[in-house]
Amino acid sequence: MAFGWIDEAAERRGRAGLTRTLRPRPADSPLLDLASNDYLGLARHPEVTGAAARAAAVWGAGATGSRLVTGTTELHAELERELAAFCGFEAALVLSSGYAANLAAVTALAPHGSLLVSDTGNHASLIDGCRLARGTTRVVGHADPEAVAKALGTHEGPAVAVSDTVFSVDGDAAPVAALAAACREHGAGLILDDAHGLGVLGLGGRGAVRAAGLAGADDVVATVTLSKSLGSQGGAVLGPARVIGHLVNTARTFIFDTGLAPAAAGAALGALRLLRREPWRAERAREVAAGLHARLTAAGLDAVRPDAAVVSVRAPSPEEAVRWSADCRTAGLAVGCFRPPSVPDGISRLRLTARADLSGDLVDRAVRVISETRP
Repeated sequence: MAFGWIDEAAERRGRAGLTRTLRPRPADSPLLDLASNDYLGLARHPEVTGAAARAAAVWGAGATGSRLVTGTTELHAELERELAAFCGFEAALVLSSGYAANLAAVTALAPHGSLLVSDTGNHASLIDGCRLARGTTRVVGHADPEAVAKALGTHEGPAVAVSDTVFSVDGDAAPVAALAAACREHGAGLILDDAHGLGVLGLGGRGAVRAAGLAGADDVVATVTLSKSLGSQGGAVLGPARVIGHLVNTARTFIFDTGLAPAAAGAALGALRLLRREPWRAERAREVAAGLHARLTAAGLDAVRPDAAVVSVRAPSPEEAVRWSADCRTAGLAVGCFRPPSVPDGISRLRLTARADLSGDLVDRAVRVISETRP
């Protein structure tokens, strides 16, 4: 029978406690949200939603084609200019998602005969980019610049190291300056996914790459998402103009994909301008994350110290992580639940995301619910 193996796979997932389901949420959810990636609380900000509505009214509901045909509007170009300037890069290229941006950067910058050195904790989009690239991939230990340097030292020819700046599972930061030094020692490029750094780290939320003094370097490329701190949708690649020009001509997820919808581009631009005016939002997100961690550990929970806005709380097993998350929801709190194969270390956990608009009382309420429902 065609696709008969699907039922067997579903049964195995069920036995392992790894079945995932979709849960549509209402427009006005009563839950306290610590599951989304709306770090700065801008997804529903009237200035951001208003910018989205105006963009849709002016430019239409869709981009109408790929960026190289009809999908590039003046709005896209404006967003690219302001995003590059904010993050400290020469140029930017906006794509339909952060996933597409990572695939574009990694595949286009790893030609045949090249070596890709990838952190074992990297996001799935970076991993898939390495799989699709024409080079050879070497996976190294987590946040280990020495391992990166060792791998690069075994290769002659084009090479690039690939890493998140802030890892999405535990929220720990990569040693980006040391990674850059390892790459420069061997003449390799560096691709950094700053999805969880933009809007949270660096001066006024300008990101981890700029905070490390690497923005604008001719051997560093960054990717970002517009769907986290900027509360919209889409992604972008930031780097030297010649690199961005290369992506325009070679990156398949750019060339063959419909351009980002104008409403999303307008919302991201509105959020970016709001962040420039209100840089305190970045610091506040970090403060909330630190407060969550302090309260969780004081309650005796195994929480990982956050380097940005993600706080991870370890769970005993996949089944208990699912049950814990469900009990939190019943008590009025939405939290993320990360289990294998989404976690590279095989340890299940609750994943909490701090938001700049959370008060101290709401943080206390969240910690109380998590503590009272622990397995």
